[in-house]
Amino acid sequence: MKTYTHHGEFPLESGGSLKDITIAYHTYGTLSARADNVVWVCHALTANSDVADWWPGTVAPGRFLDPERYFIVCANILGSCYGSTGPLSVNPDTGEPYYRTFPRLTMRDVVAAHRILADALGIGRIHAIIGSSVGGFQAVEWAVAEPERFGRVALIATDAKASPWTIAIDETQRMAILADPTYALDRPDGGAAGLAAARAIGLLTYRGGSGYNITQQDATDDYTVPHRACTYQRYQGSKLVDRFDAYSYMAILDTFDTHNVGRGRGTLRDALARITAPTLVVGLGTDIIFTPGEMQTLASMIPGAEYRQIESPFGHDGFLVEADRLNEILHPFIEG
Repeated sequence: MKTYTHHGEFPLESGGSLKDITIAYHTYGTLSARADNVVWVCHALTANSDVADWWPGTVAPGRFLDPERYFIVCANILGSCYGSTGPLSVNPDTGEPYYRTFPRLTMRDVVAAHRILADALGIGRIHAIIGSSVGGFQAVEWAVAEPERFGRVALIATDAKASPWTIAIDETQRMAILADPTYALDRPDGGAAGLAAARAIGLLTYRGGSGYNITQQDATDDYTVPHRACTYQRYQGSKLVDRFDAYSYMAILDTFDTHNVGRGRGTLRDALARITAPTLVVGLGTDIIFTPGEMQTLASMIPGAEYRQIESPFGHDGFLVEADRLNEILHPFIEG
């Protein structure tokens, strides 16, 4: 992991600013002499900038993120806890971590940090930008804000605006965290039990019924043995607590809900019409967060966009699981 510090004020869309923000990032491969081989990856909710870690089977020779051909960049989003400025960072005005006082960010603030990093790395035009889920929020916002910067845009299991359904999912998770009284204590492990419950709630929407029914069937009919689905939920909740914190999770959920590329740009269709690069939109047949119908609508509003669909029983998480199928679709698109 590398870091870049942007000295001075970083203005926020909602007013106010952050000072001297740090942006954590990973790169793979070598930047060409003409700087024309950049593929920028935007990560999802609780992922980090190490794409090879959270997106297995994608960063490798012959794959759509081929480090022998491309200079691959991924930046950890502001508000996270993987190296970029977030709620556990020290507030320079107080000398103490922000915790609950961390300012409200918008998706445009996140993209503004990406733009700062790209400029600092000497990256002008980007051959392709790829974003899945919340990463897709970033990718479509950036493509609308700076359409001339991108040669290709790939949007996977995402949307151009946070829907009432996705906001409701986020609010339910916030309710779980706020129900944990330790969240108000402003300490690194504050809200841990609430975070575990929030993660368990989120997982229901990531996999859906088909994914759970395939992977979490009980091995025995003995009802006195804990159900596999129950132990899975608790394990996944604890697993996130071991690597994340409730304050960063809340900050990212709040940022998620601000996503609307149409804000201040006329209609949603007006905003998406700004995208000039060839665009590929990929939906997942069993995704209940960003449904195939919503993905098809997104594609229909981007000039010349192509829609492809992956049939997977693993719902929204299919973009993490179906690496081979995704490669079949994305590899030729990125190659052009």
